[in-house]
Amino acid sequence: MCGILFTNDRGIEKDNFIKALSLMEHRGPDVPLCYASYKQFKLGHNRLKIIDLDNRSNQPFYSRDGRYIMVYNGEIYNYKELAREHGIKMSTTGDTELLLSLYIKYGPKMLGWLNGMFSLVILDTATEDIFASRDRLGVKPLYYYESDSRTIFSSEISAIIDLTGKTEIDDIGLRQYKKLRIFFNGRTLYSSIKMFPAGHYLLNGKILKYWELQIEDKEPPKDEELRFLIESAVSYRCISDVPVGSYLSGGVDSTIVAGLASEPHTWTVGFFDNNEFNWGKLAAKKFHSRHHEIIIKKDEFLPLATSMIKKRREPLSVPNEVLLYKMTKAVKEFNTVVLSGEGADELLFGYDRIFRWAAESVWDLGEFSELYSYGSNSDLEIVEDAVSPFYKYGKAINIVAAFFQVAHLHGLLRRLDNSTMLCAVEARVPFVDYRLVERLAGVPFDYKMPKGVVKGSLKRIFSDLIPAQIIDRPKVGFPVNLNDIFGLKKTDGNGMDKWFEFNLNNL
Repeated sequence: MCGILFTNDRGIEKDNFIKALSLMEHRGPDVPLCYASYKQFKLGHNRLKIIDLDNRSNQPFYSRDGRYIMVYNGEIYNYKELAREHGIKMSTTGDTELLLSLYIKYGPKMLGWLNGMFSLVILDTATEDIFASRDRLGVKPLYYYESDSRTIFSSEISAIIDLTGKTEIDDIGLRQYKKLRIFFNGRTLYSSIKMFPAGHYLLNGKILKYWELQIEDKEPPKDEELRFLIESAVSYRCISDVPVGSYLSGGVDSTIVAGLASEPHTWTVGFFDNNEFNWGKLAAKKFHSRHHEIIIKKDEFLPLATSMIKKRREPLSVPNEVLLYKMTKAVKEFNTVVLSGEGADELLFGYDRIFRWAAESVWDLGEFSELYSYGSNSDLEIVEDAVSPFYKYGKAINIVAAFFQVAHLHGLLRRLDNSTMLCAVEARVPFVDYRLVERLAGVPFDYKMPKGVVKGSLKRIFSDLIPAQIIDRPKVGFPVNLNDIFGLKKTDGNGMDKWFEFNLNNL
């Protein structure tokens, strides 16, 4: 897990490039500010050591003949199997070498074989071609800036702003944020900075798609099949040469992940008078983990949020991003990798109100907006801009399922990456394993919500692992009382509107 920076802009001096790279030093403090150059090309890397702790896996990473140079952020969980299958002899014990070797041998075709999370840039010094790519669902971030023939790739927006000085606000991006709390279709808050699309790669100046979610009617998996896929996803994400922990709120998703991982440390966070501590404690007792309850004080919430916003140079999506950050600062004392249940709600229709509506209704943009929007202002045009790429899926349930699995999830993954990497901790998400996503796309609604029970199939399959009280508990969100935080009365309006205003004012 790391922070990467790349440019082909000959006008950017080395000192300025290193300064921009230093803004992301929190992403990789183990080996920070590593630099390589070739002609006008500059590559930078901050390394957080997770697999193969030896300096031989430091980046920028060169091919054996020196022709290719790569910077890479992420983890390829099946790298050992791929090395065996494709006869790649390794001089390291990490996935970095394997990833570059696969690209040299097979080109972009190799992307379809990777099980993991990644963003990467590879320079071919012989042809001066730039290859960049990102994992299927966008677990790892990659921002980019283009002007004429100049390009910058970065793990965070702050480095691009530092190198370009470009801070003009994108009107559509601003409207997306104020209505929907996150950004869609590659937009950011800034008109000149884009998010590289998940499931795509760039080669010879063209951005091409290598993966797309397919939703087609299919038979649901047998219990043994789904259990195997989830167990395999968790097992892969426990591969590490540094200690692994688990978030454990006491909900179904985090309980399954923590129980299967069986790692020594589990973590939960909340306010003194607003938390899920009893549920987390209940699960941790069954798993015999050392459970940590992190309390965030109300008077530290806004100062923490302010520092996050100013460091990242972009707004926070949801208030619980601050709670994740507070918890992960404590996680870092014991664990460099932490497992999260993120992605299960999108996979198994955990947002039951909106998925029930979609299953019972024909598509109606206004009704969808009422159920989904966060900002109180009326802006159907911006809601349609976000969801229209999914109209091709046809039925309302398929549109909503694809939107949540791809677009909505992407925003939550940004929240998770931002909050954890500020603490130099790598978060991993078993429920975003592409094998699970592909297998469950298009299975009947009644499988995901049997007899109206949210995640009923998941609860049945893992009834031996989940305490009965947790199976029967009502689903709750990640609690942050914004009215209390901002001192608002009920008549003062929407607390989320105040949250958006707070973020934008800090920028």
